[in-house]
Amino acid sequence: MKQYNDLLTYILEHGKKQDDRTGVGTISIFGYQTRFDLREGFPIVTTKRVPFRWVAEELFWFLSGSTDEAILASKGIDIWAEWADETHTSVFGRKPGDLGPIYGYQWRSFGGDYPERNGFDQIKALIEEIQQNPDSRRLIVSAWHPKQAREVTLPPCHTLFQFKVESRKILHCQLYQRSADAFLGVPFNISAYSLLTHLIAHVCDLEVGEFIHTFGDLHIYLNHIEQVKTVISREPLPLPKLEMVNAENLKGFEGLLKLRYENLKLVGYKSHDKVSAPVAV
Repeated sequence: MKQYNDLLTYILEHGKKQDDRTGVGTISIFGYQTRFDLREGFPIVTTKRVPFRWVAEELFWFLSGSTDEAILASKGIDIWAEWADETHTSVFGRKPGDLGPIYGYQWRSFGGDYPERNGFDQIKALIEEIQQNPDSRRLIVSAWHPKQAREVTLPPCHTLFQFKVESRKILHCQLYQRSADAFLGVPFNISAYSLLTHLIAHVCDLEVGEFIHTFGDLHIYLNHIEQVKTVISREPLPLPKLEMVNAENLKGFEGLLKLRYENLKLVGYKSHDKVSAPVAV
């Protein structure tokens, strides 16, 4: 996926060294945008291996409204483990595994009194608005609750997304991401929101269009630089296609909640080998 290699190259060439919360240090730029036409293939990085099942399961976890890390752990997915241990959760008076009012809670119960599910269901409202008023310019979901962002160890990084229905048949999505770990996080974010666009399009009987990814602070951690150079040196491979399987009758909001990883088929995904790097916590 050339856009990803271009993004990494741009940070290396134009970024400035900056201290950060983790103490690791970064090379950072502020303000960047990249676009992916979902009709030309499914956007997933090919210059290193990205575990698509993990991307999909995390997205379905968000959509369910869950903030329980144990659900992901039970599926062999450990991407939230660093923030779910007692050291991090006890700061907020929570048990291990309880991540607090992060993405799933904000998407499905915005403004609620965590852990009570008494807030506003943004995903339900989004689907209903697309179905009833596809010309709307208010097809927005926000994960950023200013008060509750102070009540979690890792406040939402991908903070707000907006959909647009073109000519009442083509669905586009734009994500604003306040903070982005270019090597570890961004490949997941690209594929997750591309997948979300496919899912929403499917349950609303629309075609997919573009995914536009807009960044605030986009950075490479200093201990990821050699890994980044390895990825940049590799030639991007053709993109795979995403197919929906046994999902013809899963429509609307209720259909969205019933979709599972088993309803997805990524056809023709080929990549270079995995490149590992430490997570900055």
